[in-house]
Amino acid sequence: MQQFIAAIDQGTTSTRCIIFNHEGKIICSEQQEHHQYFPQPGWVEHDANEIWHRTQNVLAKAIGKSGAQSRDIAAVGITNQRETTLVWDRYNGEPVHPAIVWQDTRTSQICNALAANGGQDRYRKTTGLPLATYFAGPKIQWILDSDATLRKRAESGDLLFGTMDSWLLWKLTGGVKGGLHMTDVTNASRTLCMNLATLDWDDNILADLNLPRLMLPSIQSSSQIYGEIKEGDLRGVPIAGILGDQQAALFGQTCYSVGEAKNTYGTGCFMLLNTGSEIVLSRNGLLTTVAYKIGDQPAIYALEGSIAIAGALVQWLRDNLGIITRSADIEPLARSVADNGGIFFVPAFSGLFAPYWRSDARAIIAGMTQYTNKGHIARAVLEATAFQVLEVLDAMNKDSGVDLRALKVDGGMVVNDLLMQFQADLLNVPVIRPSVSETTALGAAYAAGLAVGFWTEIEDLRANWKEDKRWVSTMEEGKRRKLYAGWKKAVKSTFNWVDS
Repeated sequence: MQQFIAAIDQGTTSTRCIIFNHEGKIICSEQQEHHQYFPQPGWVEHDANEIWHRTQNVLAKAIGKSGAQSRDIAAVGITNQRETTLVWDRYNGEPVHPAIVWQDTRTSQICNALAANGGQDRYRKTTGLPLATYFAGPKIQWILDSDATLRKRAESGDLLFGTMDSWLLWKLTGGVKGGLHMTDVTNASRTLCMNLATLDWDDNILADLNLPRLMLPSIQSSSQIYGEIKEGDLRGVPIAGILGDQQAALFGQTCYSVGEAKNTYGTGCFMLLNTGSEIVLSRNGLLTTVAYKIGDQPAIYALEGSIAIAGALVQWLRDNLGIITRSADIEPLARSVADNGGIFFVPAFSGLFAPYWRSDARAIIAGMTQYTNKGHIARAVLEATAFQVLEVLDAMNKDSGVDLRALKVDGGMVVNDLLMQFQADLLNVPVIRPSVSETTALGAAYAAGLAVGFWTEIEDLRANWKEDKRWVSTMEEGKRRKLYAGWKKAVKSTFNWVDS
């Protein structure tokens, strides 16, 4: 009987299980959303137990749909929202605080205090990252500082930290009954605590953040057999791949050569450029991160441009303003007008990520007149994502010294033809969508499959990648420059809204 690979894709707004065959095609999938909690302005939280229950549900339902049994699943891969931070009790398995989501800005004072000695780039040479509320390390410190008893429990080894990959791996491999406490290099590289060169926790940074090493997971490669699932329909199946979601998308897009890049359009938007075994430190507001590490092979690195708000802006238009009923309604509404009517929407709800890293910025709609209608707002919402991607690409070209010739795209927003055409117009390079757009889950499946011999080597995976559609620029250069200048003007208007 044919075997399959299952991938758990634990995202910011939902959890999915997708089952793939040897050709990388989707056999079936199951998805469930989880709640988003906003207890204060700038705070974003998740219920980790809810996410665990959703994970169990989608695994069981996907297996049921496929008709497969545990013996038919060669391995399971995990991909996850990165930087979202959880601390839980080793002995009862209960979180001591809601998970603090990657978008959350509550650690701004911690980051500012650390930046007072050495600036925002204090740890960039070691970690590839600026000091920003985005990353997990300051979030752990905030949790331990929130309750006087927590730090003592952490120092005695009673508490464990993990991003969502670690939480799910621990639960799936037994939890309080011997669950494995591990993460992979891609997720560890997003904590602000891992040394990019040694691929280990950096003791100096841990001391600065006052984080006990005892509570941290061991750092492993992205493709290896970590352990077996202990209960449920997949009992005995090995978990053999872990990748942060954006690195998983790079892997699923088969960007295995230096200079190949992908962009994922999800809740946020993330462009990654493969730089090979070389650690390239950015001078233009990008992040240096681990792209993947296969078994004992050397780590592969990437430059990354991280955008906080992309698809989340469409959800905001739907849920907060009620201008649309379904996310898919935004494209016909945006097409009801010929252009943006002169308005620009900068979605700095939680500050701006790459290339600015301004936690003091807040969202703005600039250029409105009485002529403005909801069609113009919808169009500006879509264009906001494309403008942010253009800024990241400009920075990436400067850092890498190589002009991108084409951009592979994936994620939920790539079904929007209007957005993809506008993106190609702004970038002035072809934008290419693969036949399997669920490349995040596919990347986790590939990593797991490589570890168990389902696929032999990464070059075997290139044959699975097939183009579905491409968009090429039809915009005149003068119009492109005028639009970009308007966007830049709007972005500057968002600065300094929050007093330090």
